[in-house]
Amino acid sequence: MTHLWVRAEQRPNEERVGLTPEGAAQLIAKGIHVTVEESQNRAIPIDGYRAAGCEIAPENAWPSAPQDAIIFGLKELPEDGTPLPHRHIMFGHAFKGQHAGRRLLQRFQAGGGTLYDLEYLVDVTGRRVAAFGYWAGYAGAAVSLMAWAAQQGGGLCPTVDTYPGRDALLADLGARFEASGATRPRAIVIGALGRVGTGAADLCEAMDVPVTRWDMAETASGGPFPEILTHDIFLNCIFARPGTPVFVPKSALAAPRHLTVIGDVACDPDSDYNPVPVYDAATTWAAPVLRVHDVPPLDVMAIDNLPSLLPVESSQDYAGQLLTSLLTLDTPDQGVWGRAAETFHTHMKAL
Repeated sequence: MTHLWVRAEQRPNEERVGLTPEGAAQLIAKGIHVTVEESQNRAIPIDGYRAAGCEIAPENAWPSAPQDAIIFGLKELPEDGTPLPHRHIMFGHAFKGQHAGRRLLQRFQAGGGTLYDLEYLVDVTGRRVAAFGYWAGYAGAAVSLMAWAAQQGGGLCPTVDTYPGRDALLADLGARFEASGATRPRAIVIGALGRVGTGAADLCEAMDVPVTRWDMAETASGGPFPEILTHDIFLNCIFARPGTPVFVPKSALAAPRHLTVIGDVACDPDSDYNPVPVYDAATTWAAPVLRVHDVPPLDVMAIDNLPSLLPVESSQDYAGQLLTSLLTLDTPDQGVWGRAAETFHTHMKAL
């Protein structure tokens, strides 16, 4: 019997989950054994999973799970160097030249396990079957606007935390704008036709922030892109890959510009393909921005688990997209799982 083990997230400020109780009930009806770990932080309570018929396990018990269990989480595992013998479903951040990703693959190599990277679960056309992109863009734009509002008072963006829903987020952001007393900023979104860019642009529109939408056609020249510097806020929403142009080079720091906030929603600072090479480390909920230039200021927002600001909505949306694929876990060598395993093995050969 296929056994799916939903682990508790061990990363701070991570309340999302990739399976709802309703989805778990469908998996169980299909004949899949579902174990869900208890969690102090998960936005969806454990009682719903228990009522759906899931086996309940202690928090962070997954290392001792049966060898044939498929461990399902969202964010990265603790970097403790231990071998990984299980099959894991998660965002591994290991296939785009990330330095920490190489260490993760070495752990799979040592343990003999397999990574089904959620970013590489694709259909026959190569399109991702599930993504948090919309909510990443929405929340990333919100935090970037918070950073701009804080600049109007001469400060840095303060600590951020989860919201019970989008209405609460919009109300908070509106209060910050009102307190700043400033005219609305102008924003530019690159990747505006994708899920991430759509979410970012929707947030801007909800806050009456004028937004310029760019996508592949506008960036096909390869740069430079002086138009970015004429906006107050730049929201990078593209999937970095070889050949991605540089949107804001280091030379822009001292150049004449209106730009004072970069929201790097894509957030690949340690990738060889980083299109915003004015910074080199992700930011955090405690310190949402990094000031990379003082006069005029330029703050970079690069939080890499942005959808967790709205954990209930983002979890329900993502879990709904992914459920169709989870229902095929009883044939893990085929379809999306077979393609994901092939991607993993290709990169393992390069170690």
